[in-house]
Amino acid sequence: MSQPDPFDRSLLAQHRRRALATPVDGADFLAKEAAVDLEERLAALSREFELAVDLSGHGDHVARVLQASPKIGTVLRADLFAPLANFPAPDFVFDDACPPLKPATFNLAVSLLSLQFVNDLPGSLVQIRQALKPDGLFLGMLVGGDSLFELRDALMRAELELIEGASPRVMPFADVRDMGALMQRAGFALPVTDMDRITVRYANMFGLMRDLKAMGASSILKDRSRKPVSKGFFLRAAELYAEHHSDPDGRIRATFSLISLSGWAPHESQQKPLRPGSAKTRLADALSTQETPLKG
Repeated sequence: MSQPDPFDRSLLAQHRRRALATPVDGADFLAKEAAVDLEERLAALSREFELAVDLSGHGDHVARVLQASPKIGTVLRADLFAPLANFPAPDFVFDDACPPLKPATFNLAVSLLSLQFVNDLPGSLVQIRQALKPDGLFLGMLVGGDSLFELRDALMRAELELIEGASPRVMPFADVRDMGALMQRAGFALPVTDMDRITVRYANMFGLMRDLKAMGASSILKDRSRKPVSKGFFLRAAELYAEHHSDPDGRIRATFSLISLSGWAPHESQQKPLRPGSAKTRLADALSTQETPLKG
């Protein structure tokens, strides 16, 4: 039996629309970090890409990096919804969880800070790979690992103390090792995954929650608790957060783990791993040592 979808995608669109309509200065620090990382990865490539698609949505940080790169010709941008007033219009409006893109169309596909919200991550990666021309490149980034473990811990402690039970309030995140396996499963050649951690400090938990809301990253879990909680619950959670996850100066820490992905659509020109037993040099010779056969 198939598992129910964990995320409410329509709620994600609502959150993102609200976030773009009421921006908070500085709350887009993750988007800026991802854009800088993308710029550096593009600079390291000795390739040119005739047609690129930005599947990141939620703003134009990524599209602006792609458009500024001399290595990229045409850039098309997709988003979950039509633009708000005075906001750059996307070229496509569709759900990036299942992008309806023509197979073998793009030389480069980019998705930054969006894939953590899709219900069928393996299926989404397959769709992206199929949209690439042979030897086309996918560059991705998603929030993963132990991100926001401090917030998760504080909310759980407060619930256990005040409500005598715990419900999911922070979405689960993919592990970097799992992402490597998913990239291979999706059919990408030469997949690479990596992870960086960013620690952000706030005066209190409410500053962090304000920024998450301004990112459009409030909880979209379908099985989140619908029971109203009192102001006292969040005040207690903030106290517990400060008690267990603060620095000596009293400011709290918030951890974000960013998983970077890259992979190529298969092509005959790409490097292939050697077949087992095809090595022409013995390891013992390379190490200048004597090989000892196993007994028994």
